[in-house]
Amino acid sequence: MVVVESFTKQSSYDGMRHIYIYRLLKDEMLLYVQDQGKRVQTYGIEIERQDLEDGRMVKIERECVKNISPQRQKIHDLMQFLYNKEVSPIHLIDIIGEYVDNCVNDFEESLCATCNC
Repeated sequence: MVVVESFTKQSSYDGMRHIYIYRLLKDEMLLYVQDQGKRVQTYGIEIERQDLEDGRMVKIERECVKNISPQRQKIHDLMQFLYNKEVSPIHLIDIIGEYVDNCVNDFEESLCATCNC
C-alpha cells in the first residue's frame, strides 16, 4: 500500500489540539475473470487523528478502508469530502459504508475494460 496524496487539518477544542490526516492510498488486488487472475489497481482512504495536549501527543486514532474503487478521482473526491467535513476516524465506516457498497461495480467495469467482457 502506498500513500498517493494526503491532506492535513488542525483544530482545537476541549483544551486539546487535534491534527487530522486524510490519506489517499493506492494498492492492488488480484481478481479472477474466467479463471484468469487480473491485477487491478485500487484506491482507498485512511484517516488519522492525533490529539496533543501541551504539545505532547496523548492519543492517536486511525481507520482505513482499502480497495474501495479502481477509480482514483472518485476516491480523491470522497477524501476531499471527508476532509471538508472534518470526519474523524471513528466515524469513517459509518459515513462511507453505503458509498463503498456502491463502488463494487467499478471493479467489474475495470475488468471488462481490460478483457473485453
